[in-house]
Order: sequence, then structure tokens, then C-alpha cells
Amino acid sequence: MIVITIDQRRSRSGPDKVESLLRRLDGEYNAVRGFERTAGDELQGVLDDGVMAVALALDVAHTGEWSVGIGVGSVQTPMPRETRAGRGPAFEYARDAVERAKNSSGALALSGPGPEAERIEAELQLLALVNARRTKTSAEAGTLVSQGLTQQQVAARLEISQQAVSARLASGLWYETARLTNLAGRALTDYSMTMEGGQGS
Repeated sequence: MIVITIDQRRSRSGPDKVESLLRRLDGEYNAVRGFERTAGDELQGVLDDGVMAVALALDVAHTGEWSVGIGVGSVQTPMPRETRAGRGPAFEYARDAVERAKNSSGALALSGPGPEAERIEAELQLLALVNARRTKTSAEAGTLVSQGLTQQQVAARLEISQQAVSARLASGLWYETARLTNLAGRALTDYSMTMEGGQGS
């Protein structure tokens, strides 16, 4: 199972943003156990889909407002209805991950047993750093492409040439990162399933 713990950055010097993030996550992502505030400015949810977990983690980390920790391992069953009442190694790994995320590349970390956790974490941190360093124009073009628009449609929407769209996508490594994001998500699903098979303690 995949447990994601999210902690608000610089919460002492700004407003509480947990409730607004909870509403957004509830509307955009399907979880085994929905995200809930666990303590103070922290929230937590449980997922079983690695592709979705990766998309969520990168999405939240990209805002620059949150530290995101992903824990992979087994959970005690039957799982309680409330996320904050959950127990098991996956929750413990998520706690370790979010603490490390506070000082990690891209404000994102992943913890779990074995070397696979380190490899997936490295991929996610690289993706998070690329996301953070894109220019505004590159991000604008890439977001439209990720929504299903063709380069020609993006060019018409932004009132620029198709060659300019292609250049913006290339500078932001959009196709390369999309491929790596998908592969990392699939790897996370496989890793999580292996841990559920009895190796996650």
C-alpha cells in the first residue's frame, strides 16, 4: 500500500492551507482512504495506484507550499475507515519520508524497504526539480499538451507558431518527463504490490 503524508511548509508564518488542499485532492484523486488532517498542518491519505500517487505527489510538491512523503509497505487490516487511525509499516515509512522531504530535492521523498525505494525516490526527485525549473511559458505549453491538445491546437490557443510550441516543450523536457513519470508510477505500483505480498514489514 502507498501512504502519502503532506506537511505545509512555513506554516508558522502564513495561513493554514490544509482545508483548501483537502478539497482539491478529494475532487481530483481517488484514494483507498481519503486524505484527512492528521495533526496541525499535516494531512495523510492511502492509495493503491502508483501512477496516481506519483501524479499527486509531483502536483502538490510543485506548488512549493508542501513537503510530500511517500511511504510504501504493508498496512494493518482491516483498515479503519479514518486514515489517521491506520497503522502499519507504510504509515511509518510515510512519516520518515515527509521528515526527509523537508530538506530533500524537490520537497519530496519516498521511503520503504529495499533498494527499490531509493531508485524510485531518485526518479521522483529529478522529476520534481525539472518541474520546478521550467519557465512559465514552457509550463503553459506543457500543461495544455498534458490535457490532450495537439501542438497545433496549443499554438492556436497561445497565438504563437507551432515551432515555438515545440521549442517550449523541448526546453521543458515535457515528453521525456512524461515518459519517466509514467514509468516511475508503474514501478511504484509494482513495488507496492510486492510489499503487500508479505515483504513490507
